[in-house]
Amino acid sequence: MDVVTLRELPRWPFAAMFVLFPLWWLLGPGEALWIVLAGIMLLYLLRRGHIEAPRGFGIWLLFLLWMVFSVVGIDTSGRLIGFLYRALLYLAVTVIFLYVYNARSTLSTRYVAGVLTGFWLVVVAGGYLGVFFPILAIHTPFGLLLPEWISSNDLVQEMVVRRTTQYNPDGWLKLDPRPSAPFLYTNGWGNAYSMLLPIVIGYLVEVRRERRFWWLLLAIPVSFVPAFLTLNRGMFIGLGVALVYVAARSIARGNLRVILALGALLLVVAGAFATFPIAERLSDRVETSSTTQDRAGLYEETFERTLESPLFGFGAPRPSEKAGVPSAGTQGQLWMVMFSQGFPGVLFFVGWFVWAFLRSFHVRDPIRLACNTVLLVIIVEATYYGIMTAGIAVAMIAAALTMRPDPKPGDQDLRTAQELGYTGAKVAAVPRSQH
Repeated sequence: MDVVTLRELPRWPFAAMFVLFPLWWLLGPGEALWIVLAGIMLLYLLRRGHIEAPRGFGIWLLFLLWMVFSVVGIDTSGRLIGFLYRALLYLAVTVIFLYVYNARSTLSTRYVAGVLTGFWLVVVAGGYLGVFFPILAIHTPFGLLLPEWISSNDLVQEMVVRRTTQYNPDGWLKLDPRPSAPFLYTNGWGNAYSMLLPIVIGYLVEVRRERRFWWLLLAIPVSFVPAFLTLNRGMFIGLGVALVYVAARSIARGNLRVILALGALLLVVAGAFATFPIAERLSDRVETSSTTQDRAGLYEETFERTLESPLFGFGAPRPSEKAGVPSAGTQGQLWMVMFSQGFPGVLFFVGWFVWAFLRSFHVRDPIRLACNTVLLVIIVEATYYGIMTAGIAVAMIAAALTMRPDPKPGDQDLRTAQELGYTGAKVAAVPRSQH
């Protein structure tokens, strides 16, 4: 049988996305630079050849195809620019998935979890930056390079002038600044935090006999300060779903150690709630904000207007028909996809993550169980969060880790890589007939 010689996929493009994220944030592009790094990943994949994908990946490819078709609903040049930007982000996370899935000899499960743990520390540090410097604004070099007709765009303006909190001192709702760095919005911070924390905990179990375990363990309660100060109800819901899910699985399997660890974590959370006036501030926000009612009305409008173009949607969000309300197709990725790509598009989008979650339900090792939990969290949070781009990228990485095959004695490419300590220029792969 013919043996395929496969080039090794390097770690650096993946690591650069997350470890160097503070640099991308300070320069201005932020997550938009992931498009460039994903392009580099794609070049490595094409040079290597023999790109593998798991069973069921066609569901996501159908979404991408439908997303491209939905361009027929675009009616202005401004919306076309937004459509192209989102399309590039969708393609970028697709490449990230394929890269992690195929780079099994270099991007081990433990290594990927370690990089994402580093990204979580960046998120926490950004949260503290918002706590200590709530009105800090950084004019980035990116803004100096762009022509005025581009930099004057509202979204681009938020990218070129980086702020540490989401705060409007002139707003009619008198709310305190809420940490958002290194993202544009507080909801983006809460989404990233709630999806990364399960992976951090899984990584902690993996390194429990190493020195790094203790300072990472300390970092978890330390991270609660900016997390609580975001007053992010959606983040609390996502973490609650993750906690209940892992607890239920642990009880069903009689895993006493995990149950005790979850109990200890609950005690720490309860102590933090008792120490900080979080419950009172959350109550004040609920009383002074009508976002729940506004969202319900917006979701109803989004659904009804999608009925006007049910097949391909409108390609992009459009202004609401009601004054003072966010655009239809916002305030949740599920609603954006429904409005922009129609009912088939949202079916493919949600169907992919449901498939990935169910496909990985059997995993038991700590990191991949955490990844399976992340897939459940994104299904829940997509109903009220815009998960582009950090949230969906983490979910795609989690899916890749849980769906790629385990190393087996017959997998010569993986065995050789392990013997080399994940080094070397080329790795001998298994015969094509065995893939």
